[in-house]
Amino acid sequence: MADKLLSAWLILMAIEFATFGIDLMVFGTTPLLSNPFLLFNPALYLYARSLTDKKFTLRWVYLLHLMPYIAFEGTAYILGERRELSLFFEHNATLWFRIFFAIAALVSWVFYPTLSIVQIHRHRLNLKHEFSTIESYKRISWLLFVLIFYMLYWTSSLAVGLYNSFSGKIALMPLYNYPVLLALTYIMGFYGLQQETIFPEEKEEGSEKYKRSRLREDYKQRVKQRLLTYFESDKPYLNPELAIGNIATALKVPRHVLTEVLNTTLGKNFYQFVNEYRVEAVKQMLISPKGRNISIEAIGFDCGFNSKSTFFSVFKSLTETTPAQYQEQHRR
Repeated sequence: MADKLLSAWLILMAIEFATFGIDLMVFGTTPLLSNPFLLFNPALYLYARSLTDKKFTLRWVYLLHLMPYIAFEGTAYILGERRELSLFFEHNATLWFRIFFAIAALVSWVFYPTLSIVQIHRHRLNLKHEFSTIESYKRISWLLFVLIFYMLYWTSSLAVGLYNSFSGKIALMPLYNYPVLLALTYIMGFYGLQQETIFPEEKEEGSEKYKRSRLREDYKQRVKQRLLTYFESDKPYLNPELAIGNIATALKVPRHVLTEVLNTTLGKNFYQFVNEYRVEAVKQMLISPKGRNISIEAIGFDCGFNSKSTFFSVFKSLTETTPAQYQEQHRR
């Protein structure tokens, strides 16, 4: 879904660049007034939603996000309004249009990137409730960096535009805006197409039955016992790609029920719960005769960790010592 949305976005951006080029050819150095960011900003937000919201689906109502861009672009062509910053606040018959244009641009610049950052921040906080191992692609740090850079960019762009408008100097803002916009488009395309799916498609049985009901304490205790028994007997934590959806499928329990049981009866999120089992398995191997002939990194991988850095950081946070120190202490 995210790739489809990204592809549609890139096509729309290509159309915007093409119309800008046509304007330059027809009208010369002062093309018609337009704001490609009215297109870029909502697309950026919807793309962030498609990556971080596992229930995201494309709906026709989302096309309303494109209406400001279409309305201002079409009106600019009808009125023949040129992009001349030095005359932006000139009192004439079309001043109302330029004022509304400026307000819409400012609202779009503030509203959509802020929503996107909030969406990604919530997603990063929620990862520990969903996954036992959090790889870099799940954090989508590259998109957060792009958003922060983008907000700094449009703030500086706004300042430069206001300065040139009130100073009366002629500034070729498109020579500043469009190259940056083109660079951002390429960055989004490059990293977006490499971005792996964060939430695989899963069929969750019975979730509708519990969505609007409060779980009884005895039911939660039964789920808790089944969960603990399953982890002791089947050792699913040895799977480095283990996610809460896998456990929900194995136990035939809705995922939201497992999340509530973990948080309310065990006082842990899924990430903590699984990695405690992994650390205990590592500790047993470190002090066993077999563990003396295996590297510490290999022990971590055998016990379900999929990266050296995660293994060492989680182990030290739970034991207040490194795996090597723990092994040496117990050998003595």
